[in-house]
Amino acid sequence: MRHTIAAILLTVALPVCADVFVRDDIISRPSVDRFSVCLNHSCETVVTQALSREEWQRIKVPLQPVAPTAAAERHAIGRALAIMEQIVGSHTGTGSDQGGNLSGFGLPGQMDCIDESTNATTYLYLIESAGLLQHHTLEDRSTRFGLFVGMPHTTAVIRETANGRRYAVDSWFFDNGQPPVIVELSAWKAGWRPGAADE
Repeated sequence: MRHTIAAILLTVALPVCADVFVRDDIISRPSVDRFSVCLNHSCETVVTQALSREEWQRIKVPLQPVAPTAAAERHAIGRALAIMEQIVGSHTGTGSDQGGNLSGFGLPGQMDCIDESTNATTYLYLIESAGLLQHHTLEDRSTRFGLFVGMPHTTAVIRETANGRRYAVDSWFFDNGQPPVIVELSAWKAGWRPGAADE
């Protein structure tokens, strides 16, 4: 029952900025030296992590120099998040996390969309706070519901500063360490998934 309540609370989109998290045990002002990682479904386990200077430098490589266009920056964000997942996975035992919920269900270190979206928001916060984004800003997570898009599903979100378009940054679909899907939020809300035509 406690897990169900936690999942419900974590899937509700917050009406405030993305640096506000919904649980006291998730660090709300993460830094490279101290940040939270969720795992084991709906943040059942929350561990505090830190990156070495060398690890942080590896993560920053795709984002330096600053991308010339928003599209290029989204591609760089995806690569940086993939590296971050690989590094964090080696620290937390989540390196074998499998995409989706079913294939790795119940295995230690497996992450659902609540874990993935919370972690991705934390990682994007670190990237944004370091001044590595020129074309995007971080927003709060978003959840899709409805009869035609399946079960509730939550994602991290960024907004393109030039035009206000919002993009889902969804790492849940793929195994740990793969670049996340970055697709317009309107298409994602309509049920977008890998292999489906973009709308």
